[in-house]
Amino acid sequence: MSNYITTKIIPTSKQENPLSESSTSVELSLNKTDIKDFSLETQQALTKALDNLSHGDFQQRWDVAKILPKLGVIAINPLQEILLDQSEDLEIRWFALKILGEFQAVEVIFTLVRLLETTEEEELITLASSTFAKQGKPAIKALSNFLRSPSHKFLATKALAQIRSVEIVEPLLSIVTDEDVKVRVTAIEALSNFEDSRITAVLIDALKDPSSEVRKEAVISLGLKAQSHPDLDLTSSLGELLHDLNLEVCKQAAIALSRMKTPLATSMLFEVLKATTTPIPLQMAIIRCLAWMETDLSLEYLHQALFLVTKNPIIEIITVLGRVNSENLRSQAVTILLDFYYSTPLLVKDPLISQSLAYAWGQLGDRRTKKALMEMQKTDNEILKAHANAALKAI
Repeated sequence: MSNYITTKIIPTSKQENPLSESSTSVELSLNKTDIKDFSLETQQALTKALDNLSHGDFQQRWDVAKILPKLGVIAINPLQEILLDQSEDLEIRWFALKILGEFQAVEVIFTLVRLLETTEEEELITLASSTFAKQGKPAIKALSNFLRSPSHKFLATKALAQIRSVEIVEPLLSIVTDEDVKVRVTAIEALSNFEDSRITAVLIDALKDPSSEVRKEAVISLGLKAQSHPDLDLTSSLGELLHDLNLEVCKQAAIALSRMKTPLATSMLFEVLKATTTPIPLQMAIIRCLAWMETDLSLEYLHQALFLVTKNPIIEIITVLGRVNSENLRSQAVTILLDFYYSTPLLVKDPLISQSLAYAWGQLGDRRTKKALMEMQKTDNEILKAHANAALKAI
């Protein structure tokens, strides 16, 4: 038996063979040690393990997955055959893939690429993508070549995205404007994990992408970068996305701006919050964002908004003010809610609004709310009375 096995992939065209560096074929010389080079004990152990993998129950296969990597490279070729055999049971193939992932070997990388070419099984595709992360530089090179194939580009992008190495930056930058939306989204999401001035520029450009999925991913990524790099002024760029046609993009823009905690970002959020044309779901998201910021200015804007928005957003503002954590701002939150209570007697007669107030005061635990809570106790509304009693006990 030869010590090497040569696999030849014959493409129908140069474009269809992303691993090829010539126009005809690529030869992969995969080191295959003759089984006779191993001791009889090792050969017998391999035979028994493979038999349990093929005919055992789930637990036996799980045990085999721990044993086979210890036998060494002798296990690679039979596992490759099992994995690439589309007539084989899916669970057996899954275990074969899981075991192969334990080997740091170039033949494993190409086997995974072959698998991605041939399988439509989601379980195998998912596991193969994560397995690439264990393979290091050889996997990055193979997958980068695979990006040339339109039919396999997305799978290669997903696999590269699993590898947390700066070496994936270059290949992913080459596809951030790809015509496939899924490729662009996956590439941008993966690139956001790295520090590189080119990536920031790509993300800013992606804010104008025709796909809302891409814009949303770019907003999320830029929000995280702006938080870790206060010197990176992205307020204007992100502020424009508060008016995006896609509601989810608008919400993510609000979250990104809230991470900055700057007066300008806070002001932008408030302007959209108080606009009568702003959809209620976006108003609710902005209210939560202003509360998360926990600054004097963000709370003051919530104070003003109490008198500008409708019932459901009012209840949301009361709710988030009751959750203020900062000791310095809890007093401000109490003052805001007391002002609202005494300034809008008609509104606070609404059972849900008054119940929200009582609950929020109970959370804040400030004695200044005692008088208002005692007034609430006199109501005929048993639910409100219970909330007021609970709040008074908490003070």
